[in-house]
Amino acid sequence: MDYRVEELASAANVRVDTVRFYQTRGLLPKPRREGRIALYSSSHLERLRRIRSLSDQGFSLAQIGRFLQGHDTAENPEPLLEALVEKDVGERTYSQAELAQEAGVPEALVNAAVAAGLGQAIELEGESRFTGADIEMAKAALAILGTGFPLDALLALATRHAENVNLVADEAIHLFDDYVRNANDSVGRSEANVLLDQESVAQSFRDLLPQVTRLVALHFQRTLVGRAIERLAESEEDGRNDLKRALAETGSGHLQVEWR
Repeated sequence: MDYRVEELASAANVRVDTVRFYQTRGLLPKPRREGRIALYSSSHLERLRRIRSLSDQGFSLAQIGRFLQGHDTAENPEPLLEALVEKDVGERTYSQAELAQEAGVPEALVNAAVAAGLGQAIELEGESRFTGADIEMAKAALAILGTGFPLDALLALATRHAENVNLVADEAIHLFDDYVRNANDSVGRSEANVLLDQESVAQSFRDLLPQVTRLVALHFQRTLVGRAIERLAESEEDGRNDLKRALAETGSGHLQVEWR
């Protein structure tokens, strides 16, 4: 079936500008032409719906482009991609103004976080969108600021932390690829076995992510508390009193890592 651009946009429930925007980004193939008329096919509609689905799930256009290049003939995303979606952004996204409103923070604070490279915005129809995880992080940042930390100092520290986390995360992904995802060469194997391997990899991701998250969070908490205790131990009498209270608090089990 052939579609003109207006018909394609209507069938996919998007704007005509969105269709053209995806074309300029190389996500949607060019239509064939009959004279001055551009005609799109059913494959264009399927591709457009897939792009929209992945966008709504929080993937950036760059990520979608890489996925589509390697999976043009796949009817559904590979199991690992589905697992990533499950652990990613949830069911909806938010504009910057909506993020500020939902988190109860000034939009200027969101602007500052994005400018510092801390906000994980995704591109959707040329607009920056945010996720539920961003809302939770914004709430946590506001609570920290409420204790008296200056914004500029906190942003500088958070930026350094984010840079280091990105480096560690990249190395962790390489490890996952080397020892889990690419552990079994699929060359010469049946399609059924390849699909079973993909599901096994996706399940490994589902099992590993909460454990890795807990490991990192607990290590950071232990390191932070340990370094703080060392600092307090070097202090004067008031510091030693603070140290006793800190030790009592950590020993009571009141300090716990919360993670999802």
